[in-house]
Amino acid sequence: MEQLIRTIVEPLVEEVDHIQVDCEESDQKVVYKLSVHPDEMGKIIGKGGRVANAIRTLLYATARDYHDQKVYLDIVDS
Repeated sequence: MEQLIRTIVEPLVEEVDHIQVDCEESDQKVVYKLSVHPDEMGKIIGKGGRVANAIRTLLYATARDYHDQKVYLDIVDS
């Protein structure tokens, strides 16, 4: 899943080296925390959160096939 997130986000940002994906896993859920360069946060969130929602939709659709746990994506400041 981390690689999927990176594959989606890399074309959206210029500072590819600043992409960081961390994973926190428990019995009931998996939370992926995405951070990018602060200047490029708007590119990931998008107008009205549309880009962020699209990324989450792709991630959730893919996760249904591979995980028994709920999968979440948090976009955090670095």
